[in-house]
Amino acid sequence: MGKWGKLSYAQKKTVSTIGMLMQKTEMVHEGARLGIAVSGGVDSFVLIRAMLIRQAIIPMNIELMVLHVNPGFDPESHKPLIQWCEEYGLSSHIELTDYGPRAHGPENRNKSACFFCSKLRRKRLYELCGQYNLTHLAIGHTADDLVTTFHMNITQNGRVQGLSASEPFFKGKLQMIRPALMLEKKYIKAAARQWELPIWKNNCPSNDATKRSYIYDRLQEEWQKNPVTRNNTFNALRRWQLDLNMKKQ
Repeated sequence: MGKWGKLSYAQKKTVSTIGMLMQKTEMVHEGARLGIAVSGGVDSFVLIRAMLIRQAIIPMNIELMVLHVNPGFDPESHKPLIQWCEEYGLSSHIELTDYGPRAHGPENRNKSACFFCSKLRRKRLYELCGQYNLTHLAIGHTADDLVTTFHMNITQNGRVQGLSASEPFFKGKLQMIRPALMLEKKYIKAAARQWELPIWKNNCPSNDATKRSYIYDRLQEEWQKNPVTRNNTFNALRRWQLDLNMKKQ
C-alpha cells in the first residue's frame, strides 16, 4: 500500500486510466515540469490528486505545479485550494482576475461569455507556463468532454474533431496534455467524494447555460432511452481519439 492509503474502486480506476493514457501516448518525459490547470471543479481537482499518485509511481522524475486563474466572480473561492496545496506540499500559482465579469459586461456584448473568459484564462496559463519554465500544461478534460466536443464540432462547426490527448504548442516549447481524456466523469465524481476534495461551487452566471451543456443534456436524454448506446459511443470515440494520438507519435 502506498503512502496515499488504500484506494477505492473509483480511485483505482481514475489513477490507472490516467496512467494508461500517459504510457500509451508517452505523455511525459524525464525532468518534465507540469503545470496543472485547476479550476476548482471536480475534474481538475481529481486530476491533480491522481497526478500526485502517478508522480510517485512512474519510473522518472517529474515536477507538478498547480495553476489557478480565478475568473473573479468570488474573490475568495480559491482559499480551500491554497490550504490543500499547502497540506500536500504542492507548488502553486493562484491569482485573482476580472475575466469573468468582463466577459459578461459591455466589453463583450457580441460574443460568447464563455469563449471570451476561456480565451483570457488560457492565454494567462500559457504566460504562467513560460514564467515558470514549465514543459507541459495539463487540462482536466474527460471522456465526457471528448464525446460532447465531438458532437459539438459536427453540429456547430461542421467538422469531425475531438480533443487531443497530447499536442504541441509554440513550436513544441509547451505540450498540452489531457491525462484524464479516457476517464468517464462518473468515476471522477465518486473519487472526488471519497478523497473529500474541497471543491467549490461554480458561481459563473453562464454555468449550465451553454451550447456545450445543451448538447450534453440532449445526449443524456438519448442514452437514457437505450443505455447500450452510451457505452458504444464512449468506447468508439475513445478508441478513435487514442488511435489518432498514437499515429502522431
